[in-house]
Amino acid sequence: AMSVTVVSACMIAAITCRQLKTEKRFNVTFDKKGKVGNNEKKKFNGSVAKYLSKQATLQKQIGEKNERGLSKKSIPDISCADPALDAFKSLAKVARKAIYSSIWCTCETSGRNSRTQKFVQCAVCRVSCCRDCLSENSKYQFKSHEDTSEDVIFEEDHDYGDFQTKLRSLLPTAIFFPKESLQSIEKIDGNKTASHRISLLSDHTYYLHRIKRDRKKWVVIYYAREKDIGEAVAEVSVTIGELKRVDLASLKKQNEIGLRVDFKSFLPARVEPLVFGDQEPCLSITIRCDHRGSLSVGKWEARSRKKITTLTIEGEDPKPSPRVKAGLLDKACEDLVAGTKEKHNIKTYNAACQRKEAHRWTYVKNWKEYPGVILIKGTENFSGRYKLSACEQTTNMSSLWIREPRDDEPTMYIISKPNVHRTGPDRAIITTSICHDDTTCILAELPVSWQPSDALLENKHHVKGVMVNSWTPIPNFQCWIPRSEITVSSPQDDLKEEEFVTIKGLTDSNVEMLCNRVVSTKDELELPLVGGQRAQQIVRAFNAICTIPIQKHVAKGKLAFEIDPDAPWQKLDSPKDGEPQFGLCKLCVPPRPNEIWYYDEERKCWTRRYESGQSREFRLALERAPKPFKYLINRKECSLSIKFSSCTAAHQVAKQLIDGRGIDPREVTVSFRFSDTALQTDPVITPFKVKSCDNEDPTNVILKEPYKLYLRQQKVVNKMLSIENSDVPFEEIEMIEHPLPGSTGLGMTSQAKRVVKLRGGVIADAIGAGKTVISIALILTGLAKARSSRVMPRSSSASLVVMPPGLLRQWKGEIEKFSPKDLKVLIIYDFEKLKKYSAKDIVNADVVLMPIDILESRQYLENLMKFAKLEKMKPYPKLPTRSGQKELNGARGVWIPSTSADPYGGANNSSNQANRNEAAYYTYIYQEAIGKIRGELKDSINAQRKGVPIEFFEWERIFVDEVHESLCTTKAEIDEAKEKDKDNFFKEKNRRAGRELLGICIKDPQKRPLVCRGAVFGLTGTPLLDSSSRVIELANLIGNTYVIGLTGHWRKLEKESSRDIFLENYLEPKQGREVRRAIFDKSQGYLDVACCRNTNEEQMAGIKLNTIKRIINMTEGEKVLYLESQKGIPKDKQSLYTTAEEFEEGTIAPFLKQNAKLKSRGDMLVEICKEILKRDKTSKIVVFTDGSCFAGQAACSFLQADEDIGGCTFLNQNDSNEEKNEKISWYQTADVTEKDRQRPRVLVLHFEHCAGLNLQAECNNVILFSPLYTGIGGTSSDPVADISTELQAIGRVYRAGQKEKIVNVYKIQVNGPNGEEAFDGKIMRRNDSDDLHKMATNAAD
Repeated sequence: AMSVTVVSACMIAAITCRQLKTEKRFNVTFDKKGKVGNNEKKKFNGSVAKYLSKQATLQKQIGEKNERGLSKKSIPDISCADPALDAFKSLAKVARKAIYSSIWCTCETSGRNSRTQKFVQCAVCRVSCCRDCLSENSKYQFKSHEDTSEDVIFEEDHDYGDFQTKLRSLLPTAIFFPKESLQSIEKIDGNKTASHRISLLSDHTYYLHRIKRDRKKWVVIYYAREKDIGEAVAEVSVTIGELKRVDLASLKKQNEIGLRVDFKSFLPARVEPLVFGDQEPCLSITIRCDHRGSLSVGKWEARSRKKITTLTIEGEDPKPSPRVKAGLLDKACEDLVAGTKEKHNIKTYNAACQRKEAHRWTYVKNWKEYPGVILIKGTENFSGRYKLSACEQTTNMSSLWIREPRDDEPTMYIISKPNVHRTGPDRAIITTSICHDDTTCILAELPVSWQPSDALLENKHHVKGVMVNSWTPIPNFQCWIPRSEITVSSPQDDLKEEEFVTIKGLTDSNVEMLCNRVVSTKDELELPLVGGQRAQQIVRAFNAICTIPIQKHVAKGKLAFEIDPDAPWQKLDSPKDGEPQFGLCKLCVPPRPNEIWYYDEERKCWTRRYESGQSREFRLALERAPKPFKYLINRKECSLSIKFSSCTAAHQVAKQLIDGRGIDPREVTVSFRFSDTALQTDPVITPFKVKSCDNEDPTNVILKEPYKLYLRQQKVVNKMLSIENSDVPFEEIEMIEHPLPGSTGLGMTSQAKRVVKLRGGVIADAIGAGKTVISIALILTGLAKARSSRVMPRSSSASLVVMPPGLLRQWKGEIEKFSPKDLKVLIIYDFEKLKKYSAKDIVNADVVLMPIDILESRQYLENLMKFAKLEKMKPYPKLPTRSGQKELNGARGVWIPSTSADPYGGANNSSNQANRNEAAYYTYIYQEAIGKIRGELKDSINAQRKGVPIEFFEWERIFVDEVHESLCTTKAEIDEAKEKDKDNFFKEKNRRAGRELLGICIKDPQKRPLVCRGAVFGLTGTPLLDSSSRVIELANLIGNTYVIGLTGHWRKLEKESSRDIFLENYLEPKQGREVRRAIFDKSQGYLDVACCRNTNEEQMAGIKLNTIKRIINMTEGEKVLYLESQKGIPKDKQSLYTTAEEFEEGTIAPFLKQNAKLKSRGDMLVEICKEILKRDKTSKIVVFTDGSCFAGQAACSFLQADEDIGGCTFLNQNDSNEEKNEKISWYQTADVTEKDRQRPRVLVLHFEHCAGLNLQAECNNVILFSPLYTGIGGTSSDPVADISTELQAIGRVYRAGQKEKIVNVYKIQVNGPNGEEAFDGKIMRRNDSDDLHKMATNAAD
């Protein structure tokens, strides 16, 4: 939305809109000089006169309404108000409860509570963290906080919802200050405090704006606004909880708690002379509460003029600075200096230097050192010796120096006060509180140019411009709460009118605020709540006037509707005859304009566009569409009625469930209920589990003698047959939360349901448990029915099996091994093989085996286009080389620079959109061709025609082997694929080909490339279901099952246009806690009924897995190369102990490559191979390597260099799928001929090759050449995926059918020259984690 074209169009519109509006209104045309032509002046003058007359009449009518009471803004009279001090005292008494219910750990900042009641708190800086976040996997750094204590907070005390409800009942809706009180502030200190412009605020009322849960406190914000609805001009913040935070070693062992009110004026930043930067409080009062509940009420104090002084600040005992501890590099400092010399930065940098803010651009020369001790000399009472605390990252890049208490003086601290708004640099302060938010405790502020490193430089010891704060008591200062006649009522009996609440007792000024600029002569009108500044101001007025009365009404339990998170749903009746079914109302849910593809001759590419004017019509339709809530104000009765439309909400939620799926909307039922966000909690996220089939009945299938299905396999067959026979129901749901406009926290949740029969299942049995034989049993069970369903030329009796290309020959061998019947099996390796089969061959087949990446096969798409007679669409698109969107399996903070050149920080750049367009066009062409050959051209395809596209046929059922390979693609996996060597035969592009073939973004199963009469089954030994997104996506693929949240799934962004991405951000319902909880529960519910995971203990009985770790030390010469390859680490930080997280993203590849090709690693590989072959020279060995760092080539070179081993077998880039399958088959079958025995004994594969291979018949030795790490440095790795891949590799040999009693798994670990643990050791420990192993397998038992 922020492209140059859009910005330019907005600028042109802003320049020309007034003239265009005038031309349209008066039906005249202006010349180039902006003047009306002579021949049109008469007509123009007449039109203007007529318009002004009409406006005058309208204003007169509105004036008559004003005479009934609509008056100008007025300030409450003290006679109609109550002292605010009494309310403040009531709030101070709940300070201790405020602390218990506040935020105690970073994990609670997202609006949820920690799952544990135990919190660890540092006794020095008082930072706290829950026990869960201190676990090894969470990576919270708490080691520097050595002196800690544990606090236990009971669940009922930590319930922030209950406390927030209580807080609402105590808070005043508004407060105000008498004019005399505000004017008295300016008399303090010789009228020097007039810089706050407080006298200009004497006619403002401060309305409640926000209630914020903070660390160890709650903060309530009141705003005074221009004309009560405009921009904020002043703020009153009420802090309840901790007021002053001190370390436990200070004189006062307990922190000060209670209430503090701070008054802050924004006028210095709005009224000349302007004062830039964060505005400080100029007025404050504190009410302290002791442990017995007794209150100590302070006096109102005003900030006096700051005293400017000079201090001597000396440093000694240099220590590493926070920047060094955080891992910042010399290169970062150099890049900052280089940035100041760039042409577009020179002017701004010079201006910063004049303001003495150069350190916002560059580091000081001695930035790597901070003083361990700071000595402050001067006449002020904060002089003394301050010692650096060991605490790190209490706040970002913070440091803490402590002066011990002396005599009657309290403990003093030097800390950094961060400029959170980034309007200026951080600055050091001297304070009596550890927390920089405790503004009244700040004694002095050091100049912005001073940094702690300066204390170590003798020429910077004398610090000028130190500002010393002081506060002056104000006698008889007053704050008042205006009395309100506002009452709130709810309908108790008749709910047919769909009235939510009615607010009465509004004043004339309240009505005027709510009717802001709404021109109408009607007594009752609907307030616009969406679109533009006016709606925003109306919502502000509503928040100021109505929010607290409504919240108090709810807190007393007087609302007519239940708002508990588990309240019953209210079902809606089906639409009457003649009314649109739920989800089909174009008024409630306007349809989006269709996109049209055309060839851009200039850019030589296909692109998409929309019909002229359709986007505007769509926007207007959105404005006209009814909303779930509407506000009706009666100006005569001074009342406001809030009504809800359950029908509108029903259409919106049903649309999400049925859109694009080709289902009957009459199958959908809709219900709704009301909710309060304060009562909702986040779901307790635990790893998803896949259950076994122990409770299922067995269904036996006769296999070829002597093979039989195990009992557990018979139970899996029974469960999958139940799914294929449509005997397993599943309730699809979708939910939308419709918040009530404003900040009440209330809303309505609508839910659409549809009960379906599952059309697909997932066999997630353990590696080697027999997923292939179970699939063969399913094929045999339905063989007679399948053969009777043959209809030329499209309906095939075959079960289609799509798989990674390396498994094709293995699958055929398994079918021949287990099937007692002579099944007709076709293998389609690629397009060349497809051309040899006729439509009749495919229709009469029993099983068709095909690689999942067949779209990568040369000329395949061209053949499909010829069949569809779409040659005019040339040039044909190639399979997209990049993904248009990446799956994020974790969140990382990104600093977005405040630059107009890149407002999104590169998140939605033109390159990403070009990738999306490329993917979208490929799908468009692909779907067009499929629709043609299945529709109008299907009669032109006869039974004898060869090379008929696979998408033309209808199959009996579909199996997707190793289904997780195509579905699960994280950002790290995609970025890592870019580093893959060219010999990798299942790259990321193959995954994209698989997703395209499976139709992963197509909701209607009948429009997908692969269709079947029966069920779709997925096979995987490591399902990798570590997020709800992957479960939702898997369910959609396997039988088109809708799990809540599919409409908003990230995958569709792979092909979205810029317009649709904008609309998704604008229109897509936001997921609140209630919806997130439902997503988790429903995802687990799907896994319970559609998936199964069984182990194979009985088949593995007597087979032992023997893991052998072989450790070798690198040489000193290798250490030098090892350290030099750490390009992303500063030289003084390069070490053997470096972890992956220390590398900046994108810089780790050279290090991984060097680590893989260490000669000592190769020597150990050769030594292990010789050791195995010495025991048995006919043994076959499998070596798995990481293809992303060229480890495969390195291993091959070591093996081929040794004459005794005899080389190795490796899959080359130019090998066809058939050739690769043949090479792998050498290690799956016994040596029969002399040629077999002469082949190399060692097979080198990449980890990516391991999925699904059966090598147990001839191999019992596996070597992991190096521990697997996928990622590009930083936090980009996915340890669950890495562990899953290693398990898959081991499972190629350690599986049912293994002839030997012992399977040896060798893991090579390279240490430092003296045995120091290096990168290998750290990754091995990570990959051996029991918790991560459970997440990789998702086993419930």
